[in-house]
Amino acid sequence: MSTSYHIPVMLNECIDGLNIQPNGIYVDVTFGGGGHSKKILEQLDGNGKLFAFDVDDDAKRNTIDDKRFTLIQANYRHLKKFLKVYGVTKVDGILADFGISSYQIDEPSRGFATRFEAELDMRMNRKEGVSAKNVVNEYTAEQLQQILGFYGEVINAKTLAQKIVEQRTIHPIETTKDLVDVCKTVAKGIDAKYYAQVFQAIRIEVNDELNAIKDFLQQSMEILNKNGRLVIMSYHSLEDRLTKNFMKHGNFENEPVKDLYGNFEHHLKVITKKPIEAGVAELKSNPRSRSAKLRIAEKID
Repeated sequence: MSTSYHIPVMLNECIDGLNIQPNGIYVDVTFGGGGHSKKILEQLDGNGKLFAFDVDDDAKRNTIDDKRFTLIQANYRHLKKFLKVYGVTKVDGILADFGISSYQIDEPSRGFATRFEAELDMRMNRKEGVSAKNVVNEYTAEQLQQILGFYGEVINAKTLAQKIVEQRTIHPIETTKDLVDVCKTVAKGIDAKYYAQVFQAIRIEVNDELNAIKDFLQQSMEILNKNGRLVIMSYHSLEDRLTKNFMKHGNFENEPVKDLYGNFEHHLKVITKKPIEAGVAELKSNPRSRSAKLRIAEKID
């Protein structure tokens, strides 16, 4: 297993949150470098099972040689369907670590980072879907403005969107450097932060990340056993809001739901009234943990 692929964030807090039963069935839907999965396996006995999901081809190099472990190369939005292939309809705990791995950021060829020159890609699964190059060169100014403003909270999204459209009529925007060069002409505030917000917005669009999270969370309720745990780590306010609302009300609109008799429906008990954040020591050793928010809930029916 690669220890440099991705340093697992809040590792012990995640494992504690799962409240692992040694003979249970667990799912790590964001396998990455395998740090969380390896720790889960340490808690299982010979009858326990762990299924992990990762759509990224590069994650396969970190697979764990253990008969209790199965790596499924698929997006977590297809959680229920692929578990059913293995005869699994109920599990005792699900862990998700949203966001992008350290490896994906640090690998120049993936096109996720502003500090390397590479082809604009940003796809988690490089075999399908539109790339970042498609988005910046084919979307309308209005579409780009919406993406940049909503997903990236880019302060002058309209100005940047218009600048991208203007530039691509002169020369296609094909590399990370091309995009950064466009951003330089209109950047507000700290340049590095501005570029990061732009790249984040495009990455979320390319991978349809928020809709994938919604699909995953809805399916998680169907397959969790009673007293099963849902452990979610988010790095973006939109991801965290979806998670918070779902754990509290079972929907994404932050609206309580009543049954036919007028009683509020509660399928999850929220364990973390406020999200858990990385401690001082972890922040020093792994600065990428600074934006992580960990929420935990338990299935109660």
